Amino acid sequence: MKYLFTCLVFVMLLCCGQSIAQPGARVLHLQEVIDLAQQQSAAAKQADVNQESSYWQWRSFKSDYRPQLSLNGTLPDFSRSYMPVIQPDGTTDFKPVTINSSDVGLTLRQLISPTGGSIFVTSLMQRFDDFDRDITRYNGNPAIVGIEQPLFAYNPFAWAKKVEPLRYQESQRQFVEDKETIAVQATQLYFDLLLAQVNQRIATQNLANNDTLYHIAGEKYKLGRLSKNDLLQMQLAVLNARLAQDQASLDEQNATLALKTFVGLKDNEALQLITPDSIPETIVSSELALAEAKKNRKEAVSFKRRLLEAESMVAKAKGDNGLNMSVFATFGLSNSADNFSDVYTRPENLQRARIGFNMPLMDWGRQRSNYKVADLNRQLVQHTVAQEEATFEQAVLSQANQYITLKRRLETTAAADAIAQERYNITKSTFIVGRISITELNIALAEKDQARRAYIAALSQFWSAHYSLRQLTLFDFEKQQALVVEVER
Repeated sequence: MKYLFTCLVFVMLLCCGQSIAQPGARVLHLQEVIDLAQQQSAAAKQADVNQESSYWQWRSFKSDYRPQLSLNGTLPDFSRSYMPVIQPDGTTDFKPVTINSSDVGLTLRQLISPTGGSIFVTSLMQRFDDFDRDITRYNGNPAIVGIEQPLFAYNPFAWAKKVEPLRYQESQRQFVEDKETIAVQATQLYFDLLLAQVNQRIATQNLANNDTLYHIAGEKYKLGRLSKNDLLQMQLAVLNARLAQDQASLDEQNATLALKTFVGLKDNEALQLITPDSIPETIVSSELALAEAKKNRKEAVSFKRRLLEAESMVAKAKGDNGLNMSVFATFGLSNSADNFSDVYTRPENLQRARIGFNMPLMDWGRQRSNYKVADLNRQLVQHTVAQEEATFEQAVLSQANQYITLKRRLETTAAADAIAQERYNITKSTFIVGRISITELNIALAEKDQARRAYIAALSQFWSAHYSLRQLTLFDFEKQQALVVEVER
């Protein structure tokens, strides 16, 4: 009777051990963990800061091409000193001089990006005070219109207009890519914890099973139906199962800590993860994945930007080592008077024009060397970009093919898991009626656990591949739409 009672307890432990749930644990799905990571993790905050920084860099660039209004001046410039003064007899005498000069100007300047020059409108006012002689004079330019234009020189503003929009577009796509990278990392940590929880439950069940088997073996040993060697082997199995349970519990704690740290959960609440059995039914083709990756990823923009920057350096080498000329011309009004208001009364015309040039006559090959270095660097960038583009295409195609393969493998492991579970249920029912031995039941249990682990591992690989493919293409294959929404602010 004691033997039968022990067997009954063993069967009850097997039945109850299949669904051990942690009381009061927070239940989380995969998508919930990803959403939390993309909203509040340290990596998400870093991505937000990087995007905000690139936005203000873009704003700073655009402001360079808009009218610039500036106020400058000197208030005051006071001086008290002795100045040499030539006397009527030809001698020099030092006279005390106490003066002050002040000036203020208001300038409106507009860049001409296609030519690299600028036009400006300015208004100036100067005041001079001689305190020793009690003299005050005003000199002003009520309005001056001018232009500054370099000729045959490198124009950084025209090149920046080509490069900077690509850089900002690249940063927008980088932000979406960073979010998808977070999803990939969160998925890996999610399944690390899920597998650790599965292993912990299996270890707990195995410990209970081995402990019950050990007690049954003890009863058989007392009845003379089991050898001492077999009894010691069962006792060793219990000790090994207890060690396995301790290690599984430690692994679960470490996996929980890693997931919480990454996601940004700071509470001590236990987590209970749900197995994401429902997978997308979307059919992914490698051709579509490659086309969307070329259209959406930052690499396509980055390749173009880097080539333009290399061309810009070649243009700079040409412009900085040849004939450089600049034109400066102004036209305006000017006047001086004893009173401030008289400066604006019938002012005289003011004109100024200047053409300067710089032409090297002998540089011992410096111009040619600088141009050759820039040209070779452009060729190097072209070859590097071509290689990186081929590598990028290969990575996208490989990931797409891996996704398709893992999806088929997941179907196989899911079927194996279901078969192993059904076989275990049949074996358990057969064991209850006493038609098979405990060894056969343990074999079925071990195969069920192994099939479950394989299924969880296949799920982990599939979902990691799913989000990795989204990261590589920035395309949602379920909704058939791009993840990149570029909005210029």
